[in-house]
Amino acid sequence: MASIPSRQVEARGGDTSVGELLSAVTSDVQTLFRQEVELAKTEVKQEATKAGKAAGMYGGAGFAGYMVLLFLSLAAVLGLANVMDGGWAALIVTAVWAVVAAVLYQRGRTRMRAVDPKPGQTVETLKENAQWARHPTR
Repeated sequence: MASIPSRQVEARGGDTSVGELLSAVTSDVQTLFRQEVELAKTEVKQEATKAGKAAGMYGGAGFAGYMVLLFLSLAAVLGLANVMDGGWAALIVTAVWAVVAAVLYQRGRTRMRAVDPKPGQTVETLKENAQWARHPTR
């Protein structure tokens, strides 16, 4: 049975059967859900694009920061080597970096747990559509 677009049902007025009306409603609901899926895809793609660009910038900043910290650490080791043995100076600088790494790891882990990847707008409209489909007269 071919579905009748809602425009044809409206144009025919009262000459439509219950089956034709049901077919038209089913077709409209299918179209609505397809559009919701497309909205979800678009929403997720936009967020992924933004996240990708931000990650690239973080990568560049991370590399530059790494180089700064590498040379700063080398300067700290050489500076401490003037006061104590070079091995102990290197060990102290390494211990400081271990503490920094542990703190950053904990903070990153906490923030990662707060990430919510679901498309909020799409979920809300799907809930509204499902509620309307259950009770179309409300």
